[in-house]
Amino acid sequence: MKPFKERIIDFSITHYRLVMACTLLLTLVTGAFFPWVKMDTDPENMLEVNEPARVFHNTAKKRFDLSDTVVLGVINEKDPNGVFNPNTLKRIYELTEFAKTLQWPDENNSARMSGVIEADMIAPSLVDHMSRQGPGTIKFEWLMEKPPKTREQAIEIRQKALSNPLLKGQMISEDGRAICIYLPLTDKLLSYRVYKALQEKTGTFTGDDQFHITGLPVAEGAIGVEMFTQMSTASPLAMAVIFALLFLFFRKWRIVILPMIIATVSIVAAMGLMIAVGFPVHILSSMLPIFLMSIAMVDSVHVLSEFFDVYTREKGRKKILRQVMSTLFAPMLYTSLTTAAGFLSLTLAPIPPARVFGLFLGIGVMIAWIVTIFFVPAYIMMTPEKALADFGLSAQGNKKSWLVRPLAALGRLTHRRAKSILVLLLAAILVSVWGISQIRINDNYAKRFDLSHPIRQADIALNNHFGGTYMAYLVLESPGRPSPDTSEIQNLTRGLEKFALTIENEFPQAPELAHTVALTLPAIAAGSSDFKDFVDNVEQHLDKMAACVSEDTGFTLGELQVFFGLERERNKPFKRPDVLSYMADLQSHLLETGLIGKASSVADVVRKVNQELTDGRPESFVIPRRFQSVSECYLQYQQSHRPNDLWHMVTPDYSQANIWLQFPTGDSINTKATVAEVRSYVEANPLPASLTYRWAGLHYINLVLEGKLVWGFLKSFAGSFLIVFIMMSYLFRSLLWGGICMVPLTITLGTIYGITGIVGKDYDLPIAVLSALSIGMAVDFAIHFLERARAGYREKGSWEQVVGHMFGEPARAISRNVLVIAIGFLPLLVASLVPYKTTGVMLFMILSCSGLITLFALPAILTIGEKIFFKGLYPGKKTKGETENNELIQTS
Repeated sequence: MKPFKERIIDFSITHYRLVMACTLLLTLVTGAFFPWVKMDTDPENMLEVNEPARVFHNTAKKRFDLSDTVVLGVINEKDPNGVFNPNTLKRIYELTEFAKTLQWPDENNSARMSGVIEADMIAPSLVDHMSRQGPGTIKFEWLMEKPPKTREQAIEIRQKALSNPLLKGQMISEDGRAICIYLPLTDKLLSYRVYKALQEKTGTFTGDDQFHITGLPVAEGAIGVEMFTQMSTASPLAMAVIFALLFLFFRKWRIVILPMIIATVSIVAAMGLMIAVGFPVHILSSMLPIFLMSIAMVDSVHVLSEFFDVYTREKGRKKILRQVMSTLFAPMLYTSLTTAAGFLSLTLAPIPPARVFGLFLGIGVMIAWIVTIFFVPAYIMMTPEKALADFGLSAQGNKKSWLVRPLAALGRLTHRRAKSILVLLLAAILVSVWGISQIRINDNYAKRFDLSHPIRQADIALNNHFGGTYMAYLVLESPGRPSPDTSEIQNLTRGLEKFALTIENEFPQAPELAHTVALTLPAIAAGSSDFKDFVDNVEQHLDKMAACVSEDTGFTLGELQVFFGLERERNKPFKRPDVLSYMADLQSHLLETGLIGKASSVADVVRKVNQELTDGRPESFVIPRRFQSVSECYLQYQQSHRPNDLWHMVTPDYSQANIWLQFPTGDSINTKATVAEVRSYVEANPLPASLTYRWAGLHYINLVLEGKLVWGFLKSFAGSFLIVFIMMSYLFRSLLWGGICMVPLTITLGTIYGITGIVGKDYDLPIAVLSALSIGMAVDFAIHFLERARAGYREKGSWEQVVGHMFGEPARAISRNVLVIAIGFLPLLVASLVPYKTTGVMLFMILSCSGLITLFALPAILTIGEKIFFKGLYPGKKTKGETENNELIQTS
């Protein structure tokens, strides 16, 4: 009975019409799922739903009624008064009114509107100016109820705005040249829609004003949308470049189109299956087509290259196809398996979209192998014989020298200068090790955009003028005060008795009743779950006592309840002066480090209100010393036009608060340093009132995501490296040969990442992904070269005699594939998104370098270590396991 591979080859050649029909059916069936595709542009979904940081972030948003925000900045560098001139302020007012209209019916609830939340917008016409109206009273008036008509009125608005530390550095720049309008959204996924609407509106203005739209939701939304649109441009362009290269090699459009068909079928099948099983197309998986575009062609290019080199009309198609497919069947299988293994390593990543991306990229590679095995012979059999009249190396005559001669010279160089080549490689490795040590792990969403992109320009411009457009929240929480113990009961008793003495003149029974109530406190405390429950129970007990006594005694008991009401208020940590002072000191410390541009909290609200209640002077911008004074500040603030703003900073029960931290840069390394600085500060200065703290905000979530991505992909890289090494060792039946197979990949990655560190390029998400994906792709060239070298040595018995042959057909096939695959990724450079550019450059470098090092390093190593590597491989003899692998990993 014929071997399995020969039966497959015969089936493809004999039943080529059936194969063509099945391929078409596969494409149509999987492509039919495309209309049901779902897009997921939310980077937050790269974290697990139950990820603690994500869960707390969403909890904090609900607790403080926080919203993701679009920032619209207006800058005027030419007017002597900056933005505080009548024309600019009129436009700002017009933009504010326009932004209020950016609302649409909610897709999930027609009774609700989605879009900009008008009540929470921050703009000059929507915020209060606080001023001292008289002793103990504050006047609240709109900062800019209507646009000013004169420059004097505009300057007055500037002075009022700059007098409020809550607005300075947030809504208004300290130099007065910029104003920001903050537009909170019901859903951050609407950010791109709001962004485009604002772009259209600001495009109608002329003059000296500059308009910038930014904010982390805008950056994330734009990346999600533009990655999909740019992929639709990059993929066809990549296909065009690859087509041109293939035509340069094979000169027959009917043959050249074959790899394009296989790539298309593989992409449609892989994407269709992903959609069919219910996975949305995420930001990562949107890159699946561009990866498969080049990788799916590798096997077919090997077949065409071999077929091109050996085809003659005398031998005919069938005989040549059987010879070529039989030779390359196993090599293509094993190289496809190693490539798929590299991609499937992403299934080990802690990122759901990365697992989906790796899984279906691996599936796509194996689909490409299956389609190549069946479809290539069938397609060639469908091609008329006359169409191959001038096809093949034998028909090219002297035109073949452009690739043959340089490779032959390279072969002689690697044999004669083997030691010099290895010394140079060793030097490159040492430099790379140093370069890798210089790599900085850092990510920044704004840097996903090219410098010419409006979002990148807005990020730079606004962060130069303001405290920062990147927001994180430091949430302080009270664990809850337990029910009072014996010592606390004694303190409460002394306090109650002292309070009774202060009201004795008006309520003579107060001291006696206070003593009676004090006797019941231990029993009430024993039956209470916490301090709040204790106070509630005491008040209920006093109510019951009052119901059974005279009216005068009842009034006295009512007054004693005031004492416990005050104790309840004192139990609210964020009404305590010491807690607010701690928050203010922490904010000042962080500002002094330069890590943040601005910090805001209820401590600033209390300080500003206290300043105006006192005398309005700057030195009165302090936390009051008395608890009652703090409470009065809160009450005064709630008389403003925007009382609910307070609950964005503190919960209504005053048990939890958050400090708003604005970062002037989106660099995660800066956020990481701030997190570490807060940890150090709290260790040196313990939080009062048994408070604890946690982080929230999209900017912090991105830091968590970065940590999981970088270390997750590094683990995937290590796992993939190990898997491929084991596969190669098994394939060659030798750990030594498995190790040498990994040499080009190791040197390539070391060199490229060394260069990354030397030039100062941050190790970010795109590079982390590529490190995990590159293994399976870059090791193929070494597999083909080494197995052909082993086969040649078995025939000739001398490496010196084999070298010339290796730099003929094998090196030519490797060179063709290197050029096709590596250059196939370069069209990504036309994209405006930096991740695409990075992917294009990095994959071009990885594939080019791995191909070059395969042709430089491996022959040099085999030249030096001939006796070690080829021990036991003599002409006509095969070592154990060699017989069954005789045809493995051969290439034309």
